[in-house]
Amino acid sequence: MRAFVFTDKSLTRHAGRFVWLEIDTEKARNAALRKQLGVPALPTYFILDPASEKVALRWVGGFSVAQLDRLLDDGVAAVRGGSGEGAALARADRLYGEGDYAGAVKAYQEALAAAPSGWPSYSRAVEALLFSLDRDGDYTAETRVAREAYPRLKGTPSGANVAASGLGAALALPDSIPERGALVAAFEAVTREALADTALRISADDRSGLYITLLDARQDAKDEAGAKRIATEWAAFLDGAAARAKTPEQRTVFDSHRLTAYHELGETERAIPMLQGSERDLPGDYNPPARLAVAYLWMKRWDDARVASDRALVKAYGPRKLGIYSTRADIFDGKGDRDAARRTLEEAIAYAEALPPGQRSESAIAGLRKKLEGLK
Repeated sequence: MRAFVFTDKSLTRHAGRFVWLEIDTEKARNAALRKQLGVPALPTYFILDPASEKVALRWVGGFSVAQLDRLLDDGVAAVRGGSGEGAALARADRLYGEGDYAGAVKAYQEALAAAPSGWPSYSRAVEALLFSLDRDGDYTAETRVAREAYPRLKGTPSGANVAASGLGAALALPDSIPERGALVAAFEAVTREALADTALRISADDRSGLYITLLDARQDAKDEAGAKRIATEWAAFLDGAAARAKTPEQRTVFDSHRLTAYHELGETERAIPMLQGSERDLPGDYNPPARLAVAYLWMKRWDDARVASDRALVKAYGPRKLGIYSTRADIFDGKGDRDAARRTLEEAIAYAEALPPGQRSESAIAGLRKKLEGLK
C-alpha cells in the first residue's frame, strides 16, 4: 500500500482532514497501542475519533485508491455519527473496530437492511460483514452473504473481494455439508471471472490473492494439473508485476508471493536471485534473508539456510522474529541436529514469553511448545 496506493496524488484532497500516522507494531514501544487497537492482521488501518481516541472505523488488508477514497469519507461520517443508515453504519464500524465481531455482524446487517438503493457505503459494509462472519467462524452465513452480494458488486474491486471471501468460506465448510461442492464450484467460477477482468482496477497484490484462493480450491479438489496451471499463471503474473515496478520497494512487495508460486511449481530455485537482489537493495530489511532461509530450507540446502537465517535474526525484532526462529528450528531438524533445533525453540519460547502485552501471543507460544514437544 505504501509503495503503490498512498503515493497517488488524488489523495491530496484528504491531507488536511486527518493526522496521518504509521505505527511499526513490531517495536516494543508500540506494544501498548497495538493492544489498545487490537490488530487482527497486517496491514490494518484505523480511523480514530480524536475526542475519545476510540476506533471509529477499521479496514483489514489492502485496498485500491478508489476504495481508500471512500474509506476516508466514511471515516469522517463515522466520527460525526449521523442518522438513519449512517448512524447504523457508524455503530457497526465501532463494534468492528473494537473486535466485537458478533455485535458487528448484527449491526452491519441492520445497516444494510436500512440502506437505500445505491447506498455509497454498501460495498464496504458488505466486506466488513464478510470479515466479521469469517472471524466469528460462521462460514455458512458468509457464503450466503457473498452469494447475495456478488451480482450487485460484479465488476468492482469489492466484487473481486466478495468472490474470494465466498470461495474461502466455502472451502472452510466441512465436507459433511451437502452443498459444499456446489458452493465451491460457484465461487470458484466467479473468482475466475473477477481474475479474468483485466479492466478491473485492483492492486496487483489483491489480484495475486485471487490466484492464491483459486490455488487453494484446486488443491482442495486434489487436482494436481489444475493447481499447476493456476500456479504457472500466478508466477507469470507476479513476474510481470515485479518487472513493471519502478523502485526496489515496489518490486519486493511481490517477493513472498513469488517465492510461494515458484515453490508450488517445484521451482523454488528461481527465487534465489530475486531474493538476493532484494537483500542487496534493502540491506536493513530482515524479510529478504528470512525468505532466503525458507527457500534454502525447501531446497534442503541446510547450511545456506542457516546462514541466511543468521542474517535475518540479527535484523528482526518484535513478534515477527518468532517466524524466523521457527524456520531456523526446521533447518536444524532437517539437517539432523535435533539438539540445536530444540535449543532454538526453547530460545524462541523464552523470547515470546518476554514480549510485552500487546505483542505477546499465547497461541504463538502454544504453537512453539507443541513444535518443541514434537521434537522430543
